[in-house]
Amino acid sequence: MSREQKQADVLLIGAGIMSATLGSLMKELAPDWNIKVFEKLGSAGEESSNEWNNAGTGHAALCELNYTHEQPDGSVDITKAVKINEQFNESKQYWSYLVNSGRITNPRDFIGALPHISFVQGEDNVQFLYRRFEAMKANPLFDDMEFSDDPAELKKWIPLMMENRELDMPVAATRIEGGTDVNFGALTRVLFEQLEEKGVELNYNRTVEDLAQQEDGRWEVKITNHESGIVEHHTARFVFIGGGGGSLHLLQKSGIPEGKGYGGFPVSGIFMSCSNPEVVKKHFAKVYGKAPVGAPPMSVPHLDTRFIDNKESLLFGPFAGFSPKFLKEGSYTDLITSIRPNNVTTMLAAGAKNTALTAYLIKQVMQSKEKRIEALREFIPDAKSEDWEMITAGQRVQVIKDTENGKGTLQFGTEVINSADGSIAALLGASPGASTAVSVMLDIIERCFPDRVKEWEPKIKEMVPSYGLKLSEHPELIRELQAKTDKALGLIVDQEAESTL
Repeated sequence: MSREQKQADVLLIGAGIMSATLGSLMKELAPDWNIKVFEKLGSAGEESSNEWNNAGTGHAALCELNYTHEQPDGSVDITKAVKINEQFNESKQYWSYLVNSGRITNPRDFIGALPHISFVQGEDNVQFLYRRFEAMKANPLFDDMEFSDDPAELKKWIPLMMENRELDMPVAATRIEGGTDVNFGALTRVLFEQLEEKGVELNYNRTVEDLAQQEDGRWEVKITNHESGIVEHHTARFVFIGGGGGSLHLLQKSGIPEGKGYGGFPVSGIFMSCSNPEVVKKHFAKVYGKAPVGAPPMSVPHLDTRFIDNKESLLFGPFAGFSPKFLKEGSYTDLITSIRPNNVTTMLAAGAKNTALTAYLIKQVMQSKEKRIEALREFIPDAKSEDWEMITAGQRVQVIKDTENGKGTLQFGTEVINSADGSIAALLGASPGASTAVSVMLDIIERCFPDRVKEWEPKIKEMVPSYGLKLSEHPELIRELQAKTDKALGLIVDQEAESTL
């Protein structure tokens, strides 16, 4: 007797921002397709997308110094910053489309305007920041960037950080007013609510145990229903593995040759949070500094204003830590079980090449709260320990693979892996992740549905007007889109509306 197989056109594994974005795009492009979502936890956006498990920065490369690199001749390469900014602009355009078409009714539930600032200390760092400023200011994406090394001006920008600061070395900052704070957990939930209204089947408390491709090209996915204890079998023409740190194991189980050789290295994050209103009211920005030597990019220190559950607070960090879990709600065996015959030499090579990172993580794990307060005082000179509490953030699994730079190269960023026939795709990696979700998911659509892209292109351009363009080469379009998206998302005040009140 054959077992019952429940069929779908698209099956999404994981109910985070990536699956929510892909599901939302697919429902716009192919509204008649049957889409199912399976999530291990009890609700959407509870792992990496959860608002307490990430910094909530709308990553647009406005303040993140690790997205720009100093060259041997002293010049600053902004190539990566330009790409990330263009990708974040695509996200804003799509969110604006959802607002303007009535799919999202209150964008302030998930996004707000907030200045993005880079802050440095020391003569060498100040000179680097100014060269970076000059390079970025010349690009139309960043032409509203400001620079100052005047302590009086900086006190206006970041009063909490400049208050009681001993100016025994030069300081400087750059600022762009048009940055954002994004609640990716809230956005994930909004998108899934919209999808559920359109008939997308959301299944929680479900663990994907295995998946295998059938002779007809469809994927059979074995899923445990934790509510009933029943093992279900679903088939789909296309499967997306968007399970955060859990994606690597499922990619390995798929057996596709494109997934062989990949490994993962988990890094956990710890933030310090302050809700003391007397402290909170003195800071209104996301301020990024420079990462310590040997630190992974996700550990770039930053002091952020956050808006969660309509409450304003400050977050500082992240302090890196280590756990062998690939998910916050994962297993302590995740790391060891991810080692396979096809990636063991890659993993060993990565271990040998990253001794400095290992030493840094050990040092971070051993830090006391007071040591972390000392790091905070680089940003807030008179920070008081009693005003700050520790928060464990989400797990991030950095990609390890063999590249032209050698075996076992640790990759920082997001990476898409798909089968040659386009029937399955997986997303690995970390930051800038959620901020570039729309761009990354459009890339998956192009890779996995090449025969439909031409048909879908007019709709894609309706949703994301800069699609197919290098936005940095179109200054007028930048200004036009920024005005439209900022208005739709409530990031600017409509002066005409204000005058009629």
